[in-house]
Amino acid sequence: MIKIKESELHFSYVRSSGPGGQHVNKVSTAVQLKYNVTNSDIPEDIKQRFIDNYNKRISKNGFLTIIAQSFKSQKKNKDDAVNRLEKLFSDIKIHAKRIPTKPSRNSKVKRVEVKKKRAQIKKSRMKVSLDD
Repeated sequence: MIKIKESELHFSYVRSSGPGGQHVNKVSTAVQLKYNVTNSDIPEDIKQRFIDNYNKRISKNGFLTIIAQSFKSQKKNKDDAVNRLEKLFSDIKIHAKRIPTKPSRNSKVKRVEVKKKRAQIKKSRMKVSLDD
């Protein structure tokens, strides 16, 4: 799992949109998280994979912006924004190289037994002839 330094995250607090009455109009509870992907302190291969996956969400100057306004609390919105950023990193797939293996002797024997049993079942469905 990738550890993101707190110093690389830039938070700004804005007013939330949507319903909520006077509280929404007075208090800046929505959090806008900006993360500079291109200048971040993460391994280059992961950085490149992140940019390839989320290139439409990254601005021309390399910033990824996440806006969190689901909660009424500024702290909860801040935590939500950080969790969403971490989830973006965890969604990046790291492909492990497959190591080919051979089936064990026991699995080969079981496979042949199952095939013989299935063949016997199918053979028993045939019409019986009186000639034999």
